[in-house]
Order: sequence, then C-alpha cells, then structure tokens
Amino acid sequence: MQTERLEARASVSLLLHPRAGVVVPKHRHKIVERNRVKRRLRELVRIKLLPGLEGIDVLIRAKAEAYDSNFAQLARDVSAIGEWVLRMSP
Repeated sequence: MQTERLEARASVSLLLHPRAGVVVPKHRHKIVERNRVKRRLRELVRIKLLPGLEGIDVLIRAKAEAYDSNFAQLARDVSAIGEWVLRMSP
C-alpha cells in the first residue's frame, strides 16, 4: 500500500504478536532529519498501529515527502495503513 508519504507491506506472521519495522532512506537529507522522521514513525506505529494488530508483520518505508511532513500528516498516513492492514487480516 502507498500513501502520499509512506509505503507499507504486511504479511501474516507465525507469531501471535504483531511486529513492525520502519525504514527511512536518506533521500539526500542530513542524519538529524532522518532521525526525526524515524522517531516520529516509531512513535506513531507504537501508539496507532500495533495495539490493533494480532499476528501480522508490517514494514513501513518513508518516501522523500515524509521529510517535509509534520507529525499530524504522518499520523494520518499511519492510520490509513492501519485500516488497510485490518481489512486484509484474516
């Protein structure tokens, strides 16, 4: 699935608990900016995505547009990914 700022992949896990990974490529930005995006995405995944999942692995990859996004915009994208994952889960 793709949103304006993020790409996501999901698969059923053999484990009973959900797992999530966050990938933030450099996209020609400085490490401080990259770390800021990683911290924001990890927090959003922790509070918005993981509580509603069971037995699913999710990988979220930031696009270049994520660097220019604020917390609320990223939150909307993570929520959209969460809805998509819930629709595809068994």
